[in-house]
Amino acid sequence: MTSTESTRTEVTHRIEVAAPAAAVYRIVADVSRWPLYFPPTVRAERIAGDDTEERIRICALANGDLRSWESRRRLFPDRFRVEFEQVVTADPVAAMGGTWTVRPESDGGCVIVLDHHYRAVGDDPAKLARIAGAVETNSVAELANLKRVAERAAEEAELLFEFADTETFAAPIEQVYDFLYDAAKWPERLPHVVRLDLREDTTGLQHMEMDTRSPDGSVHTTISGRVCEPNRRISYKQVKLPAALRAHNGEWLFESTSDGRVLVTARHQVFLDPEGIAALPAPPASLAAARTAVRNALGANSRATLAKAREHVEAR
Repeated sequence: MTSTESTRTEVTHRIEVAAPAAAVYRIVADVSRWPLYFPPTVRAERIAGDDTEERIRICALANGDLRSWESRRRLFPDRFRVEFEQVVTADPVAAMGGTWTVRPESDGGCVIVLDHHYRAVGDDPAKLARIAGAVETNSVAELANLKRVAERAAEEAELLFEFADTETFAAPIEQVYDFLYDAAKWPERLPHVVRLDLREDTTGLQHMEMDTRSPDGSVHTTISGRVCEPNRRISYKQVKLPAALRAHNGEWLFESTSDGRVLVTARHQVFLDPEGIAALPAPPASLAAARTAVRNALGANSRATLAKAREHVEAR
């Protein structure tokens, strides 16, 4: 056995799911949906390839830190199998890969098997322990949520929705982007932001904890990961959520127009949590009412942020 092989760690996680293997495989195969279904994932996208072999970029939380890496994946839909290998790693990972395998069961359900193999930079024991902790935490969370989503797929049409608000700015795109990127200054700039702690250990990858005041006066604490692409897009994922939400992802999208203006769109993708809604002190009368309440609350904050951003940059 070579020294490289001797330092490779292998680990397997599995879970039984009362849903068809094909339905589960579709979720595993489509990484664009992972931020909705997998709590650690902030953003995931295909950057090259097709439905048989692809290269993907993922930004996800690991041990409380936001990290980014790229992987090559081979997809085998006839076998419900996906093989992955990181091609651009992030410290403390020197190498990582594995497989998703969805095994059909005779009762119509399936078993998901998630295998990982990895090595730490410099074979450092402390780094190896950090990787092991992140793999354990993230794998358990991903499998549990994959099971829940697959088994309750029929509810998704009522629980999942998207909406957006757009504002036009008469200012350079750099100034507009900077206002939304420099979130550390939001408590002094935005009335609905009570407190905000921002950490950016890697340029463009932000970890943000924020207290915001809703239209009804209540204050909510959220924790988000943000991926910032200058003058183009800021993507975010809330990982600590209000009780009514199972998932909330969003983007600030920036676009220059032919007449020199800037369009900024605040896009939201929301997955309601029916159990969380039912446990509220005064729950909405229906899921439709809950969708309206969430849309109003999140949209109000986005529109207030855009209005203050326009006021700030156009006053220069």
